[in-house]
Amino acid sequence: MTTEGRDPMTAVRIVEVGPRDGLQNEREPIPTEAKVAFVDALSEAGYQDIEVSAFVSPSWVPQLADAAEVFARIRRRDGVRYSALVPNEKGLDRALEASVGGIAVFTAASETFNRKNINASIAESIDRFAPVVPRAKREGLFVRGYVSTAFWCPYEGRIEPRAVVDVVRRLLELDVDEISIGDTIGKAVPGEVDDLLDLLLDALPQERVAMHFHDTYGTGVANALCAYERGIAVFDSSAGGVGGCPYAPGAAGNVATEDLVWALSRSGASTGIDLERVSAASDVLASALGRPLRSRVREALGRPRASAPEPRS
Repeated sequence: MTTEGRDPMTAVRIVEVGPRDGLQNEREPIPTEAKVAFVDALSEAGYQDIEVSAFVSPSWVPQLADAAEVFARIRRRDGVRYSALVPNEKGLDRALEASVGGIAVFTAASETFNRKNINASIAESIDRFAPVVPRAKREGLFVRGYVSTAFWCPYEGRIEPRAVVDVVRRLLELDVDEISIGDTIGKAVPGEVDDLLDLLLDALPQERVAMHFHDTYGTGVANALCAYERGIAVFDSSAGGVGGCPYAPGAAGNVATEDLVWALSRSGASTGIDLERVSAASDVLASALGRPLRSRVREALGRPRASAPEPRS
């Protein structure tokens, strides 16, 4: 069992998933120019990674049908990796045409969820993207693997940690660079995060683990801090807490980037993220959506001015 914590001021990488995971569940069409403006605003906030869109069938996720146009129109900033989700080789073809900097492939730890989500078993989903990973790496792309429903499933209930590790091992055999472990319905608590990490960190190095928490039950930040104390240094989040999953009934948005960065910074982490600029990007999105976004830090500090706290000594 790995129990190492971390030294103060450890660098943490935040992967902004708002433009993809945050928007995919929005029912009303969002104009392409609003998506481009959102990504451009995020590019000014100090991220190293922004997941811009997904090259999936429009019948699956109609909101992201304009992925190629969004990639063509964004202003790319040096030092930022602009990535996309791809389900298969056809999606990779489109991603390469769009000059992405990285891709993500996805599966789940729940058979039922995987079938509801992509109409395939876990094994079938991995077979679909097995040729994608080596080809993407030959093209010089960074490759992530997503494992959804790693704690709870809306159909199967509690997911055993060993089932998650089994899926992770299959992804490792494909040589993905990083694996993002997702609490898709936001039901996990810190004790369950600890239980999974006890096994997971025996299966792969902690620097290849990312954590992806949703905040349905209000435990997203607490779960992230638990993982941070275990040495995890990569976290997914969404500006303004937007998000959800069309195949996970009741799932609220991703943990808000503003809330996550505030909590990590107060806990001694160095994220490199400018919260005032994230807040400005969230304002762009809130205007496009026509509603306020769910972030406790934005509410506490007042939109749009939200400056990062000084890390404690």
